[in-house]
Amino acid sequence: MRRRLPFSLSIAALLALVIGVLISALLFTAVRRLEHDKVDIDFQQQAKVRVAAIQNGLDNSIDVLRDVNQLFVAFDNVSREQFHSFTKPLLASNPYIQAINFHRYISAQERPQYEAAMRAQFPGFTIGDISKGTPVPSEEKARYRVVDYIEPMEGNQAALGVDADSYPFQDSAMQRSVDSGEPASTGLLRLTQERGTQKGFIVLMPVYRAGMPLTDVASRRAAIIGDTAAVFRAGDMIAKSLAADSFMLVSDAKLNLNISVYASDKEGNKDALIFHQGAPLEVFESSLGLPRWLFYNQPEPYKHLFNVAGQPWHMVVSTPPVWFLSEGSTALWAFIAGLLFSIGGAVYLQTVVDRSRRIQLLVDERTAQLRSANEDLNADIAARKRTEHQLQLRERAIEASANSIIITNAESPHYLIEYVNPAFERITGYSAEEAIGVNLCFLWNEDVDQPGIEEIRATANEEREGHAVLRNYRKDGTLFWSDWYIAPVKDDTGVVSHFIVVQYDITATKRYESELEFQTNRDALTGLANRSLLRDRLSQAVSYAYRYGHPIWVLFVDLDRFKFVNDTLGHQAGDILLTAVSSRLQAAVRDTDTVARMGGDEFVLILPERTDAGLSTHIVQRIMEAIGQPLTIEGHEFFVSCSIGVAVYPADGDTPEELIKHADIAMYRAKETGRNNFQFYTPAMNERALERLHIEGDLRNALEREEFMLHYQPQVDLRTGEIVGVEALIRWQHPELGMVPPVRFIGLAEENGLIVPIGAWVVRAACLQNKAWQKSGLCHLRVSVNLSARQFAQEDLVESIASSLREADLEPQYLEIELTESLVMADVDRAIGILRELKALGVKLSIDDFGTGYSSLSYLKRFPIDVLKIDRSFVNDITIDPDDAAIVASIVSLAHSLRLQVIAEGVETEAQLNYLREHDCDQIQGYFFSRPVTAAAITVMLEEGKRLPIEITTI
Repeated sequence: MRRRLPFSLSIAALLALVIGVLISALLFTAVRRLEHDKVDIDFQQQAKVRVAAIQNGLDNSIDVLRDVNQLFVAFDNVSREQFHSFTKPLLASNPYIQAINFHRYISAQERPQYEAAMRAQFPGFTIGDISKGTPVPSEEKARYRVVDYIEPMEGNQAALGVDADSYPFQDSAMQRSVDSGEPASTGLLRLTQERGTQKGFIVLMPVYRAGMPLTDVASRRAAIIGDTAAVFRAGDMIAKSLAADSFMLVSDAKLNLNISVYASDKEGNKDALIFHQGAPLEVFESSLGLPRWLFYNQPEPYKHLFNVAGQPWHMVVSTPPVWFLSEGSTALWAFIAGLLFSIGGAVYLQTVVDRSRRIQLLVDERTAQLRSANEDLNADIAARKRTEHQLQLRERAIEASANSIIITNAESPHYLIEYVNPAFERITGYSAEEAIGVNLCFLWNEDVDQPGIEEIRATANEEREGHAVLRNYRKDGTLFWSDWYIAPVKDDTGVVSHFIVVQYDITATKRYESELEFQTNRDALTGLANRSLLRDRLSQAVSYAYRYGHPIWVLFVDLDRFKFVNDTLGHQAGDILLTAVSSRLQAAVRDTDTVARMGGDEFVLILPERTDAGLSTHIVQRIMEAIGQPLTIEGHEFFVSCSIGVAVYPADGDTPEELIKHADIAMYRAKETGRNNFQFYTPAMNERALERLHIEGDLRNALEREEFMLHYQPQVDLRTGEIVGVEALIRWQHPELGMVPPVRFIGLAEENGLIVPIGAWVVRAACLQNKAWQKSGLCHLRVSVNLSARQFAQEDLVESIASSLREADLEPQYLEIELTESLVMADVDRAIGILRELKALGVKLSIDDFGTGYSSLSYLKRFPIDVLKIDRSFVNDITIDPDDAAIVASIVSLAHSLRLQVIAEGVETEAQLNYLREHDCDQIQGYFFSRPVTAAAITVMLEEGKRLPIEITTI
């Protein structure tokens, strides 16, 4: 049996094995370090990408508020519909915005009017206070910051009208925003409408009054009128920022990123945590149960600070240790391969050391070359794939673009089209086949005088980028506006070979701008120039007239009895009348003249003199005749007249304000002189207007100063000749002007509403005086008091009269209430109701100025009246005018048929008295018996028994 030789390992083989193992270990360590560095670099890159995404999302979010704020900067008065239309696309593209608000500052004085206006749209609206958690009506304070506009309205109705100053967490941010003029953010807050635990924050930006200086903090505080605010869901905003691009959703498979965002400059504050993605690191490590050497070293967390509208935010990105075998480890395979090579080498060296050493070196060299070639090949393939992907992405983006994209060659002067995208076909109506090979100027049709075309041509000639707004025409000939952007495209040699043109369709924007300009400068009802455009046109006319020495006529036109149309047929009929008058005014003047509507039924005309035509009163007469043409509205024919005031530049003023003011004063003078005429302004009119203003101011204090007094005109019975009643007539004893007759202040009192307390004083004073006469033992007279239209319209009229009777302790039958015929006929049904209430009170009722209105017998029969008073206009001429005599006789006969008494006013001659006696008139009053006199004079008449002779004198 052969003896087996003992195994013996040569030193070379052993040394080769040891060295191979050491080299494999070193290679493993080096490659592992490189892989760790790659993981760390990947981590840093992905962390920075996410930081940039969040920063971009935050900037875009703040820009949304800036865009909304710019709406209020661009337009002085933004309507609720404009706010809704502007914010709707912003909310749709930014779903993490819970609400966009406009807070308006409302003073305590403005609050009632503001709440009343809002209730017209939102019944039950009131300014609310939410400082205690639930909205309640706000207490009185100097100023409110009210949620005036809010979008979307659905889900946020409860916030409408809330005083934003009742949120204490907004105070600091609002103050910073006002002082700096920039957006300012609140801290984190619990969102009321949010169902989950997500928190949010509010960013505010001030809205300043247009035209106010904003140079320092004080001026900005003085100019503030409100602010715009956006409520953000913090977590949703961060999530959308990270998901804004599909690239953000791709992460290295070796990395499990943990992302935490804090609304604070400190890390680890759980109350400030608004977003977290990933699992805690300790949970990941403990769940594996593997030794640390199987993982790459954990990278240091990446931290970044943001400034969010003045508030610091903190972001931390971290990752747990990455298992180097998760996707295959080059280091491990290198170690295994080295170990195998070492063993193989040792075995081979055992047989032939020299041969194995050469083979090992050759293998190592070839292996390195193959590895390098393989890496180069892989890198080239990856680069080609990225390039193809980018080209495909760009092509798809161009095809999917909503804007028209055109590519032309750079061969001057043709610049023929080589490519158009589908949006071009959709917008222009031309197919790609129709457009390719054609010069792009075919889109302009024959409209080649546009300024922007020269800019496009200069851009092409100079081979640079350019921009222009142009009118374009579709295949069907319709016009559309587009914003052109043109840029050169260079080839590999740097030579411009093509131009790319991008067209943005801005037709809707242009239409909106035109509508805004029209609304800003035109009256909504008539389309005439409004106050703003009027002042601009008049300023230009004054400048031109000053330069060339030409006069200007400014006409202030006011329609007579326009209120009658509104009251009888309604405001819709009034609008029809105003529209018709506007057309007639424009037809009556030249194209170069300006017709503007000041408001209501007031118009202003600017008539500048031209070199070929002067100005004369025939122009004004032509305007009055145009307005006076008959007009049929809802089957009723109207004859409209007007009163016109004329002011002339430069004699009556050298500024637009003075000319309009003086024309207005002249118009009022035209109305005072009987309407349906025109008056040129004179300085005396201004003095009269100032006096009227002075009287109006003193009239407000006349009651408190006890400057009013009553005069009384006796009413005499024609059968007995005795005084049976008096009519109370008010007089004003002015401390400077002396005795002011009623004609100078009653109209003013009607206009400003003072006639109501003055009328109540007249009733009370007349009742007290009548009771005083009765207590003195004089006969029981009937005292008559006139009621104005304002008094008759007040709700507590009957109670007011009853209170005066109780205060004077006067029996109701000794008080007579006089109402004009036109007053009771304005609203017959209501008038009948009030008259019946007065009649139930026990007072006497009379119709004053009978015959001057338009009452009918059917209505007259329904009125519970006692007396008809014949107007003095009929009594004046009864002895010389058969028609007036017949009218008076008919009124007396009519009244007696209805069992009513008749009083004739304005009896001044014995002949008039005799005629009235002959026709059985019951009573008279007038200068023939007595003028209106003081209460003391009436007392003397009663004590002396003054009476009218009862015999009839024959003429």
